[in-house]
Amino acid sequence: MKSERIDVVRGSGNVFRDFGHTNPDVAQLKAILAAEIIKMLDREGLSVRGAHARTGIAAADFSRIRNADLGRFTLDRLVSIINRLGSRVEVKVKVRSMQPIQSVVA
Repeated sequence: MKSERIDVVRGSGNVFRDFGHTNPDVAQLKAILAAEIIKMLDREGLSVRGAHARTGIAAADFSRIRNADLGRFTLDRLVSIINRLGSRVEVKVKVRSMQPIQSVVA
């Protein structure tokens, strides 16, 4: 095995911020909500058509969520989808100052 120097970069906890996304906090929250929707569909054994039949929301929207194509969705739309699937969203807000990303050499 070759002994090489490896630079380790400690992330911010938000991959969208680390990669320079325009609205990283919104993107992360959308991803979290979409993951919860996918978990609900899987837990209930619902296909995208089954989810459409249950909620009245277009099967194409559920397909987009499954494929992480979240550009067309607002946060309130994702929350509405979760509500229609029979769950509620509880939001807890914590505000903290932003720390610059630090590089750590291992």
